Amino acid sequence: MAARDVERRRYPSPILSFFTIVLLFIATIFVFSALRHLVDSDGISNGFQPPSARKNIRGDAFCNYTSGNWVRNQHFVTPRYDSSCKEIFKGWNCLSNRKSNARDLLQWRWNPSGCLLPPLDPVHFLGRFRNKSIGFVGDSLNRNMFVSLFCMLRRVAEGEVRKWRPAGADRGFIFVNYNLTVAYHRTNLLARYGSWSANSNGGTLESLGFKNGYRVDVDLPEQTWAEAPLVHDILIFNTGHWWWAPSKFDPVHSPMLFFEKGMPILPLVPPDVGIDITLKHMISYVEKRMKFGGIKFFRTQSPRHFEGGDWNKGGSCRRVKPLAIEEILLVTLRMLQNSPLLPEIKLKIFQVEDLFSLAKNGTNAEARSVNRHLFEALKGSSFRLLDITHMSEFRADAHPSITGGKKHEDCMHWCLPGLTDSWNDLLVALLQNS
Repeated sequence: MAARDVERRRYPSPILSFFTIVLLFIATIFVFSALRHLVDSDGISNGFQPPSARKNIRGDAFCNYTSGNWVRNQHFVTPRYDSSCKEIFKGWNCLSNRKSNARDLLQWRWNPSGCLLPPLDPVHFLGRFRNKSIGFVGDSLNRNMFVSLFCMLRRVAEGEVRKWRPAGADRGFIFVNYNLTVAYHRTNLLARYGSWSANSNGGTLESLGFKNGYRVDVDLPEQTWAEAPLVHDILIFNTGHWWWAPSKFDPVHSPMLFFEKGMPILPLVPPDVGIDITLKHMISYVEKRMKFGGIKFFRTQSPRHFEGGDWNKGGSCRRVKPLAIEEILLVTLRMLQNSPLLPEIKLKIFQVEDLFSLAKNGTNAEARSVNRHLFEALKGSSFRLLDITHMSEFRADAHPSITGGKKHEDCMHWCLPGLTDSWNDLLVALLQNS
């Protein structure tokens, strides 16, 4: 008899286990429901955020566009543009490259909490920004956004488009009937940089043992965009990915060597300090030179979705739908059902946090780390924030992945059409509030 009592205590009855599972599942739902309304623990939504970026597009309330969820339209969705838009870089053309979920990407819409974010109306956009010039300044992720906007506008004004590259732009077009220019200025660091080699006559860096590296002039803008503030009425900046690119700026063989006023910054500073100095200089440069009435945005960091390792260590991004709380709850329920020892279960709180959390040293923590530097640098400036990071963290499904044409999976850039269309929706919403 005693042996049976011990056995009962060791292995709970099926009914008790079932009710335990139900209670844990309900508790998990409650936790996730609460988490959806919390401010991001790593400061994504808690950083620099001007009031204009929070105003509801109806004008009757305030809206944090970074808080929300992705909603799927189950019906057929007409593409905003298709694979025939020649400006789409080949590796990003997921429709043409036959990525398995390329058409599914069209069905997802970002739904901010408590406000509306309608899709960009290209006809209205062309009319509203007649006689204006819009410039994207930054790395290839800003080109991704530039191409998205151009392709949306081109679809309704194809016969009126001419190539036009103002003020050193890498790419650009003018919509003739509207006198509207849209251009992209390529720059990786914003600041001017180039190869550096030791001088045979010696010098400060040579005396410290440096033979090769990259000279980064923190107070000089790269020539590709130096004149852009004088030309464009609206500017959208970004930087970040290249600051920690070991394949380019190897800390041992080709380190970043920072210069200010033509002289090396001593003692030597690492990239995380160099980006702070550079951002302050570049923001100040634009503030002083922006044409009268011009609007300046700084886009937050675009997240990467390498899982299982970084880009050069077998990382992949083969999901076919956005990361979602509901999906994680189902995973949790399976864990509960399959575990014989319920008290030892460690619940998986939030998958997005595992990938991006600074505290957890996530594989893709770069985005939030860069944003911290950006938020601090923007304080006191007249720049507006285009905060796309958190809404994009869920979109592990929206990268070119194995169809990107690279030797490794492309889990950094975005399929077109795709996520960056929503970035432009957000841009228009913020411009409407200006």
